[in-house]
Amino acid sequence: MPATKIVVNIPGETPYDVRIGDTVLEGLGASLKKLPAVASAPHLLVLTDTNVGPLYVEEAKASLRAAGFRVSDIVVPAGEDAKSLAVAGEVWNAMAGLGLTRDCAVVALGGGVVGDLAGFVASTYMRGISFVQVPTTLLAMVDSSVGGKTGVNLDAGKNLVGTFKQPAYVAACTATLATLDEREWACGCAEIAKASVIDSDEFFFWMLDHAEALAARQPETVSEAIARSVVFKANVVAEDKTESRGVRECLNYGHTLGHAVEALAGYGTFSHGAAVAEGMRFAARLGVRVAGTSEELVAAQDDLLDALGLPALAWSAPADQMLAAMKRDKKTRAGEVRFVVPRDIGDWELVAVPDDVILEQLRQWEASK
Repeated sequence: MPATKIVVNIPGETPYDVRIGDTVLEGLGASLKKLPAVASAPHLLVLTDTNVGPLYVEEAKASLRAAGFRVSDIVVPAGEDAKSLAVAGEVWNAMAGLGLTRDCAVVALGGGVVGDLAGFVASTYMRGISFVQVPTTLLAMVDSSVGGKTGVNLDAGKNLVGTFKQPAYVAACTATLATLDEREWACGCAEIAKASVIDSDEFFFWMLDHAEALAARQPETVSEAIARSVVFKANVVAEDKTESRGVRECLNYGHTLGHAVEALAGYGTFSHGAAVAEGMRFAARLGVRVAGTSEELVAAQDDLLDALGLPALAWSAPADQMLAAMKRDKKTRAGEVRFVVPRDIGDWELVAVPDDVILEQLRQWEASK
C-alpha cells in the first residue's frame, strides 16, 4: 500500500510532511536528506526507550547511516517516569558529551513519552535544534507527534513544563504497530474517537461504520483513521499554534477527568487512552447538564468507545479528591475547572463549570461504578 503524505502548514512555521505507510522507517534516511533543516546535520541523535529500542533502533540507524548521516543513540527507560526533568537533564548532558551543535538534530523513535521528551530536549538544547518524530504507537501517530507540544511531568501533574516546537518531519511507519498489545491499540483508538467527536458528523459516522475494522487492525482502515486524525489535528493547530486563542483547547476533550484519573489511580495503572475515553464519557454527560448535549450523543459515543475496546472503567475516586486533582490541571483558570463539552458532533464548547456542579456530576460518576 503506497504511503500517504499530509502537509502540516502552520502560519509562521516551516511546513512539514507527515508520511504514513508501512515502509517509511526503512526510507527514513533518504527522506531526511531532502529536508533543508536536517539534510546537512553533522550528527543525528536517535532518542528511544527500552521497549522500542530493541525492536527498531538498528533499522532506523541503518537507514540514517545509509543516507550518509553520523548517528548516535540514547535509550531511556520505558514509561511515563522518563518524562521528567531528571531524565531530560541526563539527555542534555549526554548531548553535550557527544558534542552536538546547533546544526545537529534529534530523532524521536517511540511513543508519546519519547516524542514529548525528545521534542523538549531538542527545543531547549542550545536554545533549540531541529527534531524529527518517528512515532511507533497508534496514539503517537494520531496525536502527540503532530502539533509541536513537548514537555515533561512534575510531581504536581502531567506536562506542566514544556515548549511548543514543531517537528521538521513525521514518519508514521504503520509496520511498527504490529508489536502493540491490545491495551496500547485501544489507547490510540481513544484519541481517534476523540478527534471524530470534535471534528464532524462525517468523521464520527465513518468511525461508527469502521470501528470493528479499526479494532481488528485492518490495514487500509488503520491508515485512513491515522490520516483523518492527522488532518483534523493539523487544521486545529494551524488555527491556534500555541493554545492561546481557545481553538486548540478542543484537543483536551476527555482530558480534564482523564488526567485526574491517571494521577489518582497512579500513572500507568490505566493507559492514557483508557483515561481519556472515561473523560469523554464524563464530559458528554456533563454536557447534558451544562450545554444542552443530547442523550443520543452520549449513547452514540458510548457505543463507539465500547466497539473500540474502551469500556467504562471499573474504578473511581472520591469526588473531592477528583476535583482537587482537576484544579491542578493547567487548563484551570482563576480556580475554575474548564471542560470541553460537545454540544453536538462537530460542535464543542469550553465551559468553566462551578465546583458544586462538578461535585454533583462526580458523585453520579462514582455511584455508577
